[in-house]
Amino acid sequence: MKKLLLPETNSYKANLHCHSTISDGQWTPEQIKEEYSKRGYSIVAYTDHSMMIDQSHLTDEGFLALRGFEVGMAQAEKDKTTHTIRTCHICAIALDPDNLVRPCFNQKEMDHWRYYNKPAVDWVIYDKEKPQFEFFYSPEVISKFMQECRDEGFFVTYNHPSWSMETAEQFLNYHGMHAVEMCNYGCYVEGYEDYNPYIYDQILRGGERIFCIGADDNHNRGENPERDSFGAFTVIKADKLDYKTITDAMVRGDMYASQGPEIHSLYIEDGKVYITSSPAKRIYIGTELRHSRCIWAKDEPITEACFDIPENCGYIRLTVEDMQGRHANTRAYFTDEL
Repeated sequence: MKKLLLPETNSYKANLHCHSTISDGQWTPEQIKEEYSKRGYSIVAYTDHSMMIDQSHLTDEGFLALRGFEVGMAQAEKDKTTHTIRTCHICAIALDPDNLVRPCFNQKEMDHWRYYNKPAVDWVIYDKEKPQFEFFYSPEVISKFMQECRDEGFFVTYNHPSWSMETAEQFLNYHGMHAVEMCNYGCYVEGYEDYNPYIYDQILRGGERIFCIGADDNHNRGENPERDSFGAFTVIKADKLDYKTITDAMVRGDMYASQGPEIHSLYIEDGKVYITSSPAKRIYIGTELRHSRCIWAKDEPITEACFDIPENCGYIRLTVEDMQGRHANTRAYFTDEL
């Protein structure tokens, strides 16, 4: 019996981590819409630092603006500089279009960003009846933040672990995320190893059932403002470009992460997993165990592959690598799902 792992429906290209002039980005929200739309993107999550601002006026029949924000929690060590301390960055994206209230609010954290855009700080809506969230760099506080955001109806992503200088000692003790950034392109172009398949596997093997996304984390600074854009994205499979339809698909994991390659179909049948894609140098399968298989192109690029699903393998996930060395990554599918 055939079981689809990716729905056979519309594919929407999304950037789920983005900074505008609301915080420390150099493009306005309107410019971001214009530039990303030119390149085939249908969705951008506006995740400015600390500030969740409603950008729904940008949404139209061909473009969806998701509402979100990013926070960071860093080691508080006086003998260390910004470039030598570990930090944890998290994005939270509202799952409901009517959710305008930023969870886990802290005025001190917010005031830090007045340097960039003083008026925007006062545009943030938060619940004044709730105690302010106390930010501190510890697994307990970070997990509490992730879980509270989830409880308030937000999609939570763990961002650029390599840039953050975090190790398994930290991220294996974080609980509550929906997804990890498989590739953070902004960090990748700066020279950080923020293509993170091994970190994704470590978190999965640590017991978390999470997804993976691709995102730019674009700030558009410097002489070439396009340099940190359009390099990593998430393809969301959904029936229509509607806020709740898209976020429901995200929560289900109906998506894949990519630096360029496309995945056209993904399904299982009779104990095997089948994948078709754009032209590739190789396609491979990984599992929770020491079991992987890889099909390589010979004279011509390949566009399909089939793999046996090993018994008791924990989970499977597939990767497509194109001729330029760019990857598309499925999420992990656990055997009890299959």
